[in-house]
Amino acid sequence: MDIVVDDTATAMAELLTLPLSERPEALTKLLNAFDSTAARLNMDLVAMHHRAGGFRVDREDPRYLPALRMMTDAGLWRRMREALEAAWAHQKAAVPGIRHRDEPVRAVLVLGNPDDEHLMKRIGGYYGMSGGSPVLFVVAWPTPENLEQIAYCAVHEMHHYIRHANVEWNPATVTVGDHVVSEGLAEAFVREVGGPAAVGAYTRAVTGEALDDAYATIAAAIDLQGMQHLTPYVLGDATAKAMGQTPAGVPDMAGYGVGLRIVDAHLAKTGLTAAQSTVLPAAEILANAGVTTAG
Repeated sequence: MDIVVDDTATAMAELLTLPLSERPEALTKLLNAFDSTAARLNMDLVAMHHRAGGFRVDREDPRYLPALRMMTDAGLWRRMREALEAAWAHQKAAVPGIRHRDEPVRAVLVLGNPDDEHLMKRIGGYYGMSGGSPVLFVVAWPTPENLEQIAYCAVHEMHHYIRHANVEWNPATVTVGDHVVSEGLAEAFVREVGGPAAVGAYTRAVTGEALDDAYATIAAAIDLQGMQHLTPYVLGDATAKAMGQTPAGVPDMAGYGVGLRIVDAHLAKTGLTAAQSTVLPAAEILANAGVTTAG
């Protein structure tokens, strides 16, 4: 599998020197270069970018260029490529012959918006998007606390991409159990590749009694089906409310910590690694962790 980490740093630095009136078009061209789906569907990429916590192109902000320099000085694009290559080598060694698609995987790192509440207060200043897509989008506002983790966010997303090529993921029938196992397994995989410090801030955010309560709530809904119902159990109440969904009494991003707890119980019982578990159905991992499902 070929891995490409695009030089968005240069493109963003150039974009941020343009007159404001020219920046929306430049951003649209930048994003279309990686994935033309939105253009084919006549979607507003700039509006999507802003809603997703990306840096604003409709106003000046003196914080943007220094933040971008912080990322380039830290070698984030190089480190992301190295982390992805190491992760793929680790996965291939663990499961020889693992299925993967022929297209190259492309990692796209985009500067975030430091005024975005969801980005900064709920998820530690960075997150990724991919699913079954070969384009791994990472949105990040760099801080001293998250700078070491941003590259591994792309590894988390690549794990989803690899897993989806080997384990069925149907948005209509996917369950709470499928989703939390997928997130927990991706974080366990990140930990194998990059060490404990690479685990996402959102995965470590909920601990103690709050994590125990979230585990109980999620376990009680483990068989609930349909992607449209899963947000409250994985991303938590605040995100559910923002998306017009009914909260389930789950703290922000608690599905990640619960998922990692489930996966860790599975790993402890079986002696397998996260990489070896990439191809296992969620039902098997849940059973090994002692989580009861209807199946």
